[in-house]
Amino acid sequence: MDFPTVFIGATREWGGFDNHIPAPCIRKAFTLEKMPEKPELLICGLGYYRVFVNGREITKGPLAPYTSNPDSYTYFDKYDLTDLLQVGENVIGVILGNGMTNGFDGYVWDFDTAKHRGAPRVPLSITDTAKEEDNVLLTSDTSFKTHPSPILFDSLRCGEIYDARLEIDSWCDVGFDDSSWDNCIISEVPRGKAKVCECEPIVVSRELKPVSVVKHKDGWLYDFGVNYAGVTRIKIRGESGQTITVDHGDWIHRGEFDTSNYHKFYPEGYSQKTVYTLKGGETEVHVPSFTYYGFRYAYVTGITEEQATEELLTYLVMHTDLKENGDFECSDEIINALQKMVRVSDLANFYYFPTDCPHREKNGWTGDAAVSAEHMLLNLTPENAYREWLFNIRDTQTETGKLPGIIPTGGWGYKWGNGPCWDQVMTMLPYMVYKYRGTTKILKENATSIMRYINYLDEHLNERGLIDFGLGDWVHANRHADKPIAPVEVTNSIVSMNIAAMAEHIFKVLGKELQMQFARAFKDKIRRNIRKHLINFATMTVAGRCQTSQALAIYYGVFEEGERAKALEVLLKLIEEKDYHIDAGMLGLRVIFHVLSDAGYADIAFKMIVRKDPPSYGHWVAQGFTSLPEEFRMDYTDFATSYNHHFLGDISNWFIQAIGGIKLNPNADDVNCVRISPEFITDLRWAKAWHNAPLGKIEVSWRRDGEKVLLSVNVPEGMKGEIVLPAGYTDEDGYSLLPLVSVTDLVCIKA
Repeated sequence: MDFPTVFIGATREWGGFDNHIPAPCIRKAFTLEKMPEKPELLICGLGYYRVFVNGREITKGPLAPYTSNPDSYTYFDKYDLTDLLQVGENVIGVILGNGMTNGFDGYVWDFDTAKHRGAPRVPLSITDTAKEEDNVLLTSDTSFKTHPSPILFDSLRCGEIYDARLEIDSWCDVGFDDSSWDNCIISEVPRGKAKVCECEPIVVSRELKPVSVVKHKDGWLYDFGVNYAGVTRIKIRGESGQTITVDHGDWIHRGEFDTSNYHKFYPEGYSQKTVYTLKGGETEVHVPSFTYYGFRYAYVTGITEEQATEELLTYLVMHTDLKENGDFECSDEIINALQKMVRVSDLANFYYFPTDCPHREKNGWTGDAAVSAEHMLLNLTPENAYREWLFNIRDTQTETGKLPGIIPTGGWGYKWGNGPCWDQVMTMLPYMVYKYRGTTKILKENATSIMRYINYLDEHLNERGLIDFGLGDWVHANRHADKPIAPVEVTNSIVSMNIAAMAEHIFKVLGKELQMQFARAFKDKIRRNIRKHLINFATMTVAGRCQTSQALAIYYGVFEEGERAKALEVLLKLIEEKDYHIDAGMLGLRVIFHVLSDAGYADIAFKMIVRKDPPSYGHWVAQGFTSLPEEFRMDYTDFATSYNHHFLGDISNWFIQAIGGIKLNPNADDVNCVRISPEFITDLRWAKAWHNAPLGKIEVSWRRDGEKVLLSVNVPEGMKGEIVLPAGYTDEDGYSLLPLVSVTDLVCIKA
């Protein structure tokens, strides 16, 4: 594919907080003497673009084309123009936003000083793809015209300032006189590789009206009921020059709308804000172009009481166009609320790739994505987005194998914010996509980088042959985020061992014998060193003596089969000492409930999750949260970090796999194999789960009928596997292991 290489723009000067430069409008009129057979537009807007053809917007969705470091990849989108062009005059129009290219708003992570920083620019071409030669109909050059748009300020993280009085009617229509406009200039060509974006676009998935509108301080507080991510559409009628300000946030602090939990990330006055100045006269409708917000509440100033109606603001919920691919429901409303909260946070934090929060950072933190990969694949369809993001992940890897903690990055994250527990994203995403979708393409694309990372780990073992660098068990319950109980040497060595185990499996699937042997040797070596230095075999206790250390060692196979029972006793004792509260961070919480249910203690896992006193997931529901907070606190009165993160959402994985019993591809060797092994939780009357496997929909439900449990299973034709009843249960013929068949109301009897 021939990508256009001439980047044009309005200026070489980039804007910032102290230097607002309007987003440029760019247009070009061109004439066609005859209709092309198959006209196609190829366009890359840096950072973001909106594109119009003959007055009609055709942009694939918000924040097109992608969010990337343009020194890594410059992303293009393709558009079929067959039904949009005409014989005679045609016009293409583009509006450009700052996005990642001019990331002044990401100064906390050094995006403001990144080498790739520059003014917005665009290359584009229109070609007749039905012809092999002389097929270029239009390409970007200095004959394109430019003029400032009414968007006076735009920032991915901070928001938009818009003055409707500066709107230029019909600027991208045929016949518009642009003779007073300036010619575009040639802009710097970014160093990134040109690539067509292959993942799903960002979409508006729903529209929400406020559940309440109340007078609040000097303005009006709009509550939309759920802490999603997106923008507010303004619909207002007023006088010319009236300015309305909409602040967006997720925190009501002691009865007051409060955005101070974002202030370390934004300068004063730039916190998720839309500022709109009216043209006046008729009803005006406005949607911000190059930003999005994480919020439940919108605080509006600059309006009259008559304007403070429900119709003033509409919540446009946005996220990458992921489809529902699984779900869970049961008789416990706390569990149901948590499942919904996971779904909200997963989508609110998916803008081309998983982000850590939709309000403060919007960064692709790798550790967050790694621990969420399995539950996202069970619930949604992120595999294409993961594959696209992995192009960018691989590009950040140094020759020695090192990875940063956030991707995209302008260079930040190599010295802090990474380490094996975060870097595992490189291996975890391909492995999990292969396990749940059965595709080997993503394995082939990442095999070399995975091998390079295993070698990096092998070269950075400490004197005990262990890994002691990088972040550890982040946000340990009721502790400072970076002060876990589990020693970093424990968590990072065990995670490194699992990275090697996944790599070994990947190389086996790909038939890469030498790489498989290297990964296996590293796995075995670090396991021996973990056992030698980090296990007290007299008590079967892992160093740190905490829920995370013990659960990780059990889950990832540090203990031998004959040692597991004693190690499990230690874990149960640790849980009992905390009165069955969680006492772990993101790494421990990713595995602990699976360890318990796999050993026959699903009821204990359930109790830990649903209890309403802190720290617990149930406490979040009791607090009225609608998305997953970043941390477990005893008291949320002055909680001021984030109410919308996805990385503690593996409980949904546990709901579907443990309670629902859908264990697809349990040995990661056949995606058409499933083990149905539900846990009949004592405190539940019924439960049901489903997941779309490549062969079709798997459905499992069970309900109590007196002393019996009636189990129903529906699997697609061609699915292999077995039905395994919980310990102590058999069917009416006395069998606990049954062939996999679709069955309705299988009678399960407790022995």
